[in-house]
Amino acid sequence: MIEISHISYSYYKQFVALRDVSLSIAPRDKFAVIGSNGSGKSTLLQILGGLLFPSQGEYLFQGTPVTEDNLKEKKFLRFFRQRVGYVFQDSDIQLFCPTVADELLFGPLQVGLMREEAMDRAMEILKMLKIENLKDRPTYMLSGGEKKRVALGSVLTMNPDVLLLDEPTNGLDPRTQVFLLELILALNEAGKTIVIATHDLSLVSELHAGVAVLSEGHEVEKTGNADDILHDEELLLKVNLIHEHVHYHDGHAHSHLHSHYLFHKH
Repeated sequence: MIEISHISYSYYKQFVALRDVSLSIAPRDKFAVIGSNGSGKSTLLQILGGLLFPSQGEYLFQGTPVTEDNLKEKKFLRFFRQRVGYVFQDSDIQLFCPTVADELLFGPLQVGLMREEAMDRAMEILKMLKIENLKDRPTYMLSGGEKKRVALGSVLTMNPDVLLLDEPTNGLDPRTQVFLLELILALNEAGKTIVIATHDLSLVSELHAGVAVLSEGHEVEKTGNADDILHDEELLLKVNLIHEHVHYHDGHAHSHLHSHYLFHKH
């Protein structure tokens, strides 16, 4: 479904964000791009969402190149936008309509659905996300977790084949994190391809996702399944996803690997 070959990207043609990255993601995959802050995870996801375009290399979606010129063609633009949904890390970037209902209606109406059908679809998603009571609420009056659900809902009303989620659990309380995890798994079971960018190793573990590890040099350090990647402590240390913690007992120094997300081994 998704094939990227030797893509690179630099901001303002001088600040490297990605360097020679190649990945392949099949339909119905659960796939995680992990790496430390600044490694290029969000940039890669924005390229997959057709929001940025690589300086070098090629991105194919279902065999068709995703380029700035191709997305200017209405037929391909509609094809791509209906099949690929992007949920930003910061929900405030994504929400711009007066009410929650308006947010969920916006996408379907833009692609030509009749208002009644669009409303039926929006209500179905509101129920699925357990936010029916927020239907008429202005989005600026929502909590962080509520905004995340609405942002996700605004994408799900388009019924995309692929969901791109940038740091989906960032800033959420534990209950909302669990809800989101269960929803992601259910959507994947229903046939959606899930791609997340995250440094939350516990999320990657729970999803049993395929994984691409980005280095601090903005390259793919390694790809593999979640179990293999998450138990490769040397790799996780190298890419700054876990660190060695030193503490003292009775005048003696002790060290162990430490992660705020998954590992805490002595």
